[in-house]
Amino acid sequence: MLRSTLKSLAARKLRLVMSAMAIVLGVGFVTGSLIFTDTLGRTFDGIVEGTVGDVVVQAEGADFESTGDSSAVIPAEDLAPLEDLDGVERVDGNVDAMGVFVVGENGNVVGGQGAPAMAFNHTDAPNQLGKEVVEYDQGRAPTGEDEVAVDSLTAERAGLALGDTVQMVTAGEYPQLEAELVGTFEFGEGGMAGASITLFDTATAQKYFLGGEDAYTSAWLTTQDGAEQEVADAAAGLVPDGFEARTGKAIADETADQIEEGLSFITTFLLVFAGVALFVGSFLIINTFSILVAQRGRELAMLRAIGASRRQVTMSVLVEALVVGIVGSTLGLALGVLLAMAIQALFGTLGLDLSGTGLVFTPRTVIAAYAVGVLVTLLAAYIPARRAGQVAPVEAMRESSGTSGGHPIRRALEVALLVVGVAVFLAGLFVVEDNQVWWFGAGLVLTLLGTAFLSPIVGLPVIRGLGWLYRKVFGSVGRMAEENAVRAPGRTAATASALMIGMTLVALMGVLSSSASASIDKQIEDSFTADYIYSNAIGQPFSPKVAEQAADVDGVRAVSPVRFAAVELDGERQFVQAVDPQTFGEVEDIEITEGENTLDPSSVLVGSSQQEGRSIGDTLTLTSGGQSTDLTITGFYDEIAATQNDQLLVSIDALESLGAQAADNWVFVFLDEGADQEAVKADLESVIEGQPLVTLKDQQSYSDEQRASINQLLYLIYALLGLAIVIAILGIVNTLGLSVMERTREIGLLRAVGLSRGQLRRMIRLESITIALLGAVLGIGLGVVGGVAIQRALEEDGITVLSIPWLQLLVFLVLAAVIGVLAALWPAFRASRMDVLQAISTE
Repeated sequence: MLRSTLKSLAARKLRLVMSAMAIVLGVGFVTGSLIFTDTLGRTFDGIVEGTVGDVVVQAEGADFESTGDSSAVIPAEDLAPLEDLDGVERVDGNVDAMGVFVVGENGNVVGGQGAPAMAFNHTDAPNQLGKEVVEYDQGRAPTGEDEVAVDSLTAERAGLALGDTVQMVTAGEYPQLEAELVGTFEFGEGGMAGASITLFDTATAQKYFLGGEDAYTSAWLTTQDGAEQEVADAAAGLVPDGFEARTGKAIADETADQIEEGLSFITTFLLVFAGVALFVGSFLIINTFSILVAQRGRELAMLRAIGASRRQVTMSVLVEALVVGIVGSTLGLALGVLLAMAIQALFGTLGLDLSGTGLVFTPRTVIAAYAVGVLVTLLAAYIPARRAGQVAPVEAMRESSGTSGGHPIRRALEVALLVVGVAVFLAGLFVVEDNQVWWFGAGLVLTLLGTAFLSPIVGLPVIRGLGWLYRKVFGSVGRMAEENAVRAPGRTAATASALMIGMTLVALMGVLSSSASASIDKQIEDSFTADYIYSNAIGQPFSPKVAEQAADVDGVRAVSPVRFAAVELDGERQFVQAVDPQTFGEVEDIEITEGENTLDPSSVLVGSSQQEGRSIGDTLTLTSGGQSTDLTITGFYDEIAATQNDQLLVSIDALESLGAQAADNWVFVFLDEGADQEAVKADLESVIEGQPLVTLKDQQSYSDEQRASINQLLYLIYALLGLAIVIAILGIVNTLGLSVMERTREIGLLRAVGLSRGQLRRMIRLESITIALLGAVLGIGLGVVGGVAIQRALEEDGITVLSIPWLQLLVFLVLAAVIGVLAALWPAFRASRMDVLQAISTE
């Protein structure tokens, strides 16, 4: 039996490759995702380990997430006692700042698309690994106010060489800086994941980022070997209030855990699409092996007749599936490396640049590739294999061994599966509060499976409708195409189901993204009362000087800055919105539900979603970077539509008392009535000359900018879902190819009675279009229903407008028809090249 199975595989190499392609693509995506996330983890591990000293003195509560949230400083004189501690070899003060961007030769900032832009003072202090943090590959360290060093990748992207003048923009007191480039450097422990770094000498860094104060934002204590914990314990009693001393290793471990937790989203995000690809691929495998078992009915019957048991026949098919799984997993493993490079390049365009780190290939990737590939293939092939073993020898020796219709019990189970899937989906959206994503995902999978199993019934009206059109347009050729699709509805529906899954997700995302965009437009239309707004597309803060200068422009009635910051409240991280109480009334009339609209440096307004357990007059203690302030609740308010905020609202003075960075996220601008709008606009734009990160926008431009981020994510999702569509196309090609082999004699007879090659190709194309449109219609229908349900569930979270992109969905239908035509090219060509006499004589 083993020899017979291997000979069967060797005789049908093309079939083997086609069957393995789904596994190749699915395993490739799993492998690529794991390689990419391992590479990402290695990069951040290197950053974390290389950017801490033996002992670090930093603001209390400072961590990876809160970088740049606080401007708490250590006076230089407070470092002197630390130098006298036993075991301390040297103490070095550090100055760091966020939002310092290098401007390239094209006038645009380098980076600015997500990865941070940081500035530090240069020191030669060793990190906990005993190495200098940076290594200069050209030039030297800066030594004066007119000098700067830049990391090599940023210098390359900006088109800078030693001796050039570097233009920089900051979010601080000095909006624009320039200095001579005297050195470029590499980060000692690998790439910086797209971050941009500039180095100044200590005095210059203190001038630009600490207002000239002789102080530091943190300090490193270099210790004797093994003395780290003792030094950290001793230093803890000497550091200023609001600061703490910890070993670099403890900080690195804690930060690594935070990063791993943060990166788990990317891993999950990518593996979800890998799962979709494998889910779709399993339909291809089930369909392929079902057809193969039906085609090999006489061959299997002969094996049964000469003594093969049912178990041996079943094992024969499973061995074939095992070979397909091993071949597909091996090829998928190789493809995964290429996909990892593609994912790396894709995320690089979004600001997460890993070009400085080589791909990481671990044993778990290999194990996962073969475990997933082989297991999915064997599970998908089990039902066809079991069916093969159950065919009686006499029954299989008949001319045709087509599959029978669905058994009533089986149909009842399929209907039950669909009902359960819909119930679980709805429960995840409207009933359950915890782990909603898992409920939603499980419900969607069960719904798709139920629809796929019932698609021979559900899809029959679609097939008949297309058949009517085919008969009207193509005559007898159209009738034959319809009958070919109808006589094996299970096969047609199973092939269409693969495309249905991909189209369901595409349509669902289309409805959600369109609804989100429409909701943003409505919110902005209802709440955007300003004439203009200064902002940054990705939320990077900018210097408060912009608001100050805009207020002095002739024709400007008022400006209202808005800031955002993360604070700690009751041990949890919260976001606050800081406004100017004198001018924010111009932006929006805050609807107070209880208390008074009183906002000063000692008060706070709390969003209604945060009201539970709190009362007017209660005190909230907000902490940021080791500094705390007590604020009294004076009122509760409904969500602020203009800024989509429903948490904590404080004054800018209150936020600055926490030591938060003095930088605005938005500045609303209001003009005098009757002002020359074009002239005022020109003056306002002159304020931000040399500030590429900041743009001036009216309502329409601001709305377009907000939608752009949604569209960027949508295009990324569409690109990843494209893999499932490719697998579905392979499924159609595979099914049609096997169907042509199955109907060889029939095709020969049709050719003999006058069917031309062109008519034959047209018939197969129409069959393919039927399959593709059936999958698209079912998928788009399910996707629209799912999208509407999710939009309704998310109405309280801001997606208030339902928008179904009918034109986009129509384009998807047209693309499905094009997919059908393309998928039929090879099977149709192969069928049309058959020798008529040989085809007729085929048994």
